[in-house]
Amino acid sequence: MTSTELALRPAKAADLPALAEIHLASRRAAGAAFPPGVHGDDEVRAWVAGWDLATYDVWLATVGEEVAGYARCTTTWLDDLYVHPDHQGRGVGGALFDTVAAHRPGGFCLWVFESNEPARAFYVRRGCLELERTDGTANEERAPDIRVAWPGPDPLTFLRGLIDEADLVLGDVLARRTALTRVVQSVKPSGERDARREAEIARRVAAVVPELGEQRVARIVDVIITESLDAAR
Repeated sequence: MTSTELALRPAKAADLPALAEIHLASRRAAGAAFPPGVHGDDEVRAWVAGWDLATYDVWLATVGEEVAGYARCTTTWLDDLYVHPDHQGRGVGGALFDTVAAHRPGGFCLWVFESNEPARAFYVRRGCLELERTDGTANEERAPDIRVAWPGPDPLTFLRGLIDEADLVLGDVLARRTALTRVVQSVKPSGERDARREAEIARRVAAVVPELGEQRVARIVDVIITESLDAAR
């Protein structure tokens, strides 16, 4: 493919039906890399037709007269990047990614299914980092997925920004935990700590954070409970 054959431009409302067909064809061709879809083809077409192009940036790639692929993103997330099977392996996906990166130089995140090895390799080749993994309970397909980040030219600043976001969530959780501990003390018949319950809490939390392991989580839980009880008194 020569550079003159591939063109990129912002999508228009009239392009949306073509993008829906690319979305469907790309996912069908991916085979086992994608979990089974939960929406019928007509549902997907209606969903794409309803995209608000004032909310999303949608970039469209054409090869000659054919629509070859698209990327859809917000200010901080790459939501979609799909290339029609007939145009895969020709640099279309890379061109779309580079366009998004050029317009998001501060970095962005995306989700990719754990089973989608080709996509994961594609993003790693472009300097992306695999961050957290989930069991898939938060996505419609209920399939394990991975949060991926393109950190831009200043990875440390970008990643510290993600840590700052996580710290705010952690602060909210600690505030709720402290408030609940205080209320529990007002109705609990005994002031003694329940070692069996605390061990069970640590096991449940460790299942969500397997990288830390149960022993580390148990130490963290002990500090949280100790300090919450101290604040309640």
